[in-house]
Amino acid sequence: MIRTVLFDLDGTIIDTNELIIETFLHVLQDIVPSPFTREHIIPSMGLTLQEQFRIFTKRDNVDDLAAAYRAYNLTRHDELVQPFPYVKEVVNRFATAGIQLGVVTTKVRKSTERALGMFELFEQMGVIVTVDDVTHAKPHPEPVLMAVKALNADPATTLMVGDSPADIQSANAAGVISCGVAWSLKGEQVLRQYNPSHIIYDMRDLYAIVGLECNEGA
Repeated sequence: MIRTVLFDLDGTIIDTNELIIETFLHVLQDIVPSPFTREHIIPSMGLTLQEQFRIFTKRDNVDDLAAAYRAYNLTRHDELVQPFPYVKEVVNRFATAGIQLGVVTTKVRKSTERALGMFELFEQMGVIVTVDDVTHAKPHPEPVLMAVKALNADPATTLMVGDSPADIQSANAAGVISCGVAWSLKGEQVLRQYNPSHIIYDMRDLYAIVGLECNEGA
């Protein structure tokens, strides 16, 4: 039985996809050659902000772009983000059942906590690991391992749920059970190339993986 569930944030439990794409397009509109569209942005989503800007601009120092991104992103944040369907239901049910919960993200802490607080998800999370907390971000195993250690969890009974190859790679390298979400903008087939243990099509599919339904019916 799964005793710990870790979630990626963007694109997994919180729908920030359009916010992210709009922000990149705004910041890079006069910097990268046209055409620069959402199709150029989606493949790298899930990496750190700095890594994405280096990919798009071929520049080493992208601190100015990251600062511009965060400034614009904040102005549009509350208008454009929302939880994916059934996220609050699943999180609340897991918390009630005593399953440990956490978030592992390449986002900075300030915006991570803002998004979780907006939708009453913050209090249920026993640990929040952001890009501010680690030396090596996903796909390195460090963020997942940090969350596992903070919760005193067993990797063998820990599930990591995410929408990007980086989530699956980090989970697999950390020795936890990996789960991709089919609503990822990257598409299910892209995620399957990284060998997730599970793919879910609805957040409620986690009930069967965690064993909550069987346990409640026992």
